[in-house]
Amino acid sequence: MPSHLFADRSAPQPPERGTVDALISQTRRLRGDLDAVRRDAVADEDDPQGRWQRALCELAAHQLDDVRAQLGQLKEGPPDLLAPEAEPGPAEAHVSPPDAGAGSEERPAGSLLSRVGSAEWNLLTDEVNWSEELYRILGRSPGTGPMSLDELPSMVFAEDQALLTTMVTGCLIDGKPIDGEFRIVRGDGRVRTLHMMGEPVLDADGCTASMWAVLRDVSELRRSERAVRESRDSLQRRRHLEQTEHRVVVELQEAVLPAWQGPLRLPRRGTAALDVAVHCLRSRGTALMGGNWYDAMELPGGDALLTVGELTGHGLSATSAMALLLGALRGMAVAGIEPGALLGHLNQVLESSAQAALGSAVCCRYSPASGTLRWAQAGHPAPLLLRGGTGCALTRPDGVLLGATSGAAYEQAQVRLLPGDVLMLHTDGPAGDPGTGNSRADRLLGLAPRVAGAHGARECVRSVVEEFGVPSHEDDACVVVARVGDER
Repeated sequence: MPSHLFADRSAPQPPERGTVDALISQTRRLRGDLDAVRRDAVADEDDPQGRWQRALCELAAHQLDDVRAQLGQLKEGPPDLLAPEAEPGPAEAHVSPPDAGAGSEERPAGSLLSRVGSAEWNLLTDEVNWSEELYRILGRSPGTGPMSLDELPSMVFAEDQALLTTMVTGCLIDGKPIDGEFRIVRGDGRVRTLHMMGEPVLDADGCTASMWAVLRDVSELRRSERAVRESRDSLQRRRHLEQTEHRVVVELQEAVLPAWQGPLRLPRRGTAALDVAVHCLRSRGTALMGGNWYDAMELPGGDALLTVGELTGHGLSATSAMALLLGALRGMAVAGIEPGALLGHLNQVLESSAQAALGSAVCCRYSPASGTLRWAQAGHPAPLLLRGGTGCALTRPDGVLLGATSGAAYEQAQVRLLPGDVLMLHTDGPAGDPGTGNSRADRLLGLAPRVAGAHGARECVRSVVEEFGVPSHEDDACVVVARVGDER
């Protein structure tokens, strides 16, 4: 509040009392609404987004408290800086002054009186007047008296002393208003951040007669702002890491999984060959991208390998473990190892891996010369056989999840495929129909009438896409479709 000596401008008229009361009521209602939002924003302490939300709520609470308190002071009117202090009575003469910090803790958090003080330094008489609140803020007993402008920097951080000196000098010599922040160390060792605003008071000749200032303790406000910045930065770092991991996962999947430019014929020559196509549903978020794999390749001797599988977990660790297993699977299949024994070796590979995980898989070896399919599974849905407009799941041989137990053995089954048969291998997942409760396998089997007259695997995949529509991206999933050629 400008001094009564401030003579170079007219005093502004105070606002109407009813207007201030209405603003105070509105601020009080906003504070109550904010408290409700803050309760709803409570989240895990380890979640950067939750910390950011709580920090923003705390900052908004401090700012609303400040606004309400400032309106309260506006309603009460200016303090009397020049009122003489009462002398202590006999009973108070030997009582030690209370701790300066205790006074502020005893007041409500939103009370402006606990955080704003005022002062005036008279350059003509060297008289200094401080409000009681300023003594509390600076942790100084009123009995010691106010500090002069020359003494004030002794409490200020060494790094901030030059700033305070520049502001005071500019005010006294150049008539500039003061508006800046600096840090102090109180007598009790507490560090506080003060925001100082003030102006020179000019005499009739335009010379500086005194300087008034309002000093506000903004320590809690700055602490809240710092918490908002830090939590926001933490959230941005986490999002950046997620985006980076997502890019690495996608690149690793693209490097490991086969990238077919069209339907694949296995083997490339001969009759009763398999026409193979694949349809994959990729999740959008790094947290949902898992260790799913699929593969189809021609083996030495003319046989064909078909496989799908998935690992528990998501992100880079699951994808890297998938790459390890798929590489081992391909090598053993090329070496001629049958599906049952191959899954046993994969179980050992996963067991000895440093990345603890469980996996499910189905591995098929098709011989076009005999039309037989030899296959084994490790805790995975059985392949689906669609023939003549109907379909069924093949009877599963015994096989536990990969990595579930040491030395597990996997049985192997055999089935004869006929020309025109469609074989579907799919990963497990939640892509059932919520309206009917049908699982993914049920929905795929329901496509049997539609694929009965299909001329190739790509046509069958088109039916799969039409059935499942736009993917929900709840998780990775894939379907491998293999159709036996009509020519024998």
